Amino acid sequence: MARIKNIELPNEKQTWIGLTAIYGIGRNLGKTICKNANVEETKKIKDLTEEEISALRKEVEKVTTEGDLRREVQMNIKNKMEMNSYQGIRHKKGLPVRGQRTNRNAHTRKGRGKVVANKKKVSK
Repeated sequence: MARIKNIELPNEKQTWIGLTAIYGIGRNLGKTICKNANVEETKKIKDLTEEEISALRKEVEKVTTEGDLRREVQMNIKNKMEMNSYQGIRHKKGLPVRGQRTNRNAHTRKGRGKVVANKKKVSK
C-alpha cells in the first residue's frame, strides 16, 4: 500500500484516481502529476514500483496539499470575516456564501427549520 503525504492510497484504483484521496488533488491534477512523474495513469496503485512511488511523492511535494492547504483556506475565510466582506458576513451567519437561494433550500448550511410560535387568532 502506497503512502504519500501520510495518506494511504487505495490499492485497487488507478494511479490518477488514487491520488485524489489526497486533499487538494483532483482528477486533472492527478493526471498532470502522473504525466510529470512518468508514471502510467491507468496502472493500479498496488502494481507501482518503489521508484514510481518516490517519483509521485516528489511531484506531490511541489503542490500545496493536506494540512498546509486546509490552513490556508481557513485563514482566507477568517480574513474575509475580519474584513466584514459580504462573503465573511455570510460565513458568520452560517448561510450559503456563493449566492445560492435560501428560502426553500440550503438546509445543510442553515440547519433544519426552527419552529416559530403563531399568534393566537382573535375570535370575534
